[in-house]
Amino acid sequence: MTATELKSAAILNLLKAFLETNEGLQIRKKVNLVYQFNIALKKIGFDEVIFTIDLKTGQVTKGAYEGGKPDAVFSLKDEDFIKLATGKMNPQIAFMRRALKIKGSLSAAQKFTPDIFPKPSKM
Repeated sequence: MTATELKSAAILNLLKAFLETNEGLQIRKKVNLVYQFNIALKKIGFDEVIFTIDLKTGQVTKGAYEGGKPDAVFSLKDEDFIKLATGKMNPQIAFMRRALKIKGSLSAAQKFTPDIFPKPSKM
């Protein structure tokens, strides 16, 4: 599977540009954590594409985090990532329903909210 098959890839590219804006810089200062996303096309744990969202540097990259351990690692399906990023799914509810798996710091994971993503009107 390639990243181009993921609908999430388009949102992550928009996020990369958004993190360079003034609003994006404010979010980076506020959160200042590194997240790794393991995004699966159909089933968590299979054929995952890994992305790193580094809110310390503002970088969004394909591949595992190379600067040590990320603060939190999220595993979820492509369609659920889109729902989270667009605010249509609450991260806590997704976690309770097992649509979202988290490794690492739960307090860091709780700081990852849909507010991190640019609003659709700005896209």
